[in-house]
Amino acid sequence: MPMSTHQGVSAKQEVLRRLFEEFQQRQSSVFTNGDVKRIAQQIGFANPFDVTKIDSKDILPDEMRDGHYCIAHIGRGRHQFLQELQHWFHDFEHIDENERIRWRYRKSLLNDLDRGEASVISLVINQHILHDFVYEDVVATPKIYIPGRTRANLTYWVGQTYLQTQGLQMEMDLVLEYQGVVTVFEAKDKLLRDFAVYQLFHPAKFYYEKLYEKLRQAGLSAKVNACYILKSGGGKRSPLVLVRFYLYEFEDFDRLDSIRLVRKAEYHLQPR
Repeated sequence: MPMSTHQGVSAKQEVLRRLFEEFQQRQSSVFTNGDVKRIAQQIGFANPFDVTKIDSKDILPDEMRDGHYCIAHIGRGRHQFLQELQHWFHDFEHIDENERIRWRYRKSLLNDLDRGEASVISLVINQHILHDFVYEDVVATPKIYIPGRTRANLTYWVGQTYLQTQGLQMEMDLVLEYQGVVTVFEAKDKLLRDFAVYQLFHPAKFYYEKLYEKLRQAGLSAKVNACYILKSGGGKRSPLVLVRFYLYEFEDFDRLDSIRLVRKAEYHLQPR
């Protein structure tokens, strides 16, 4: 029989809380998908694979936030508690009035038939909003890559912690290449206050390391940056569509916490 959770705590947070409690008791910072599945079954949480997908620090239980802990994926079904909360997540920067853009567009037949990351990417590409923000040119013609999932061995610092990953699985929503610049994209069909930096850092570091050696031998260079897209509205209750863009660079691809904002904007989409 499923065990009850603490009052006001979601089932996902309760699984995280109990994992954290076990970590404190045994002083082992690494846990596995098997540990997650075991505790999820104890409380009747039906989707154990979703437990370690933490887009925002708001999802973390109070015990972890109070102790400044986060969770890093280290590959092969393993995860690690880190006391690097302030470096693992990044607050989205405030968008000023002069960064808000009114964008008139004509709805397509499929605009509102789907939700999720793929629908956000489709909207901003088809309406050339992405081109306007990233390239400042609505007729730019970047090469488009739909990478899906890949695996890599990455090593890097976050705060005072050095992480070594093996067979780390990465999910990418979109990758574009234009005039020697590779941009990786993460999209959410909701507004967030902050995000887990690894969502941008892992794929950006992956491409940087792949390109660096290849281009160095040819005497060439390339730049890799990352863009986060947030969308809200578009449904029956909220017909006004709002899309926020945040373009980031990493000053040091050996440090996850070297993220730096390049520019940001908020588009208010108005149907013609």
